[in-house]
Amino acid sequence: MKVLFIGESWTIHMIHHKGFDSFTSTKYEEGATYLLECLRNGGVDLDYLPSHEVQIRFPKTLEELNKYDSIVISDIGSNTFLLQNKTFYEMGTVPNALSLIKEYVANGGGLLMIGGYLSFTGIEAKANYKNTEIADVLPVVMKDIDDRVEKPEGVYPETTETKHSITEGISKWPKFLGYNQFSVKPDAEVLVTVDNDPFLVTGKYGKGKAVCFASDCAPHWGSNEFMNWENYQKIWVNILQYLAE
Repeated sequence: MKVLFIGESWTIHMIHHKGFDSFTSTKYEEGATYLLECLRNGGVDLDYLPSHEVQIRFPKTLEELNKYDSIVISDIGSNTFLLQNKTFYEMGTVPNALSLIKEYVANGGGLLMIGGYLSFTGIEAKANYKNTEIADVLPVVMKDIDDRVEKPEGVYPETTETKHSITEGISKWPKFLGYNQFSVKPDAEVLVTVDNDPFLVTGKYGKGKAVCFASDCAPHWGSNEFMNWENYQKIWVNILQYLAE
């Protein structure tokens, strides 16, 4: 399998106040390091595109996307794809990255969206995939408003479909600290639920497939227990194998 993994990176800018004086500091972080390592160890050939590189390095043609068996979008809002530098600063036209992804899936590609503050509709509705071409591709119906469900007490997903290739042999899940809430389209298949909400959903679009994972692949929503779960690598590899079939 060859996979394009997009997102899961951010820059934190901090202001430190110490009495009368203050100073600033900045740090860069990537949240998918452990997941990417697990996937590579599981035999997945990965190209990683951090959030800030989408502006420059996201493929400009369908032919470039077609070399991948699937695309993963994780915790990166739609604006990063749609408001590229040439358009935002120079008022120029560029290929619509989300339209390319839609066409890619329709022609037989796979798409996985992993939850987070800037996935699906997201915090303060800023991810806003609800109002993009990706809404047609995903097997879920996203909300118009902030779709986060915060669970500081912890919540445990439950497998509802044990015979699917993704969840076969996976029954008990570790706790999560939150997730994105959405409903499912009529032809979608729910494999896992959490508090009666869909958690892991599969579906088809055109000749391709799409999967939605409602929570995060890493902290904070993805708990330390999830990161250390015996099936952590297995569930992600299973999803990508399903998409590549």
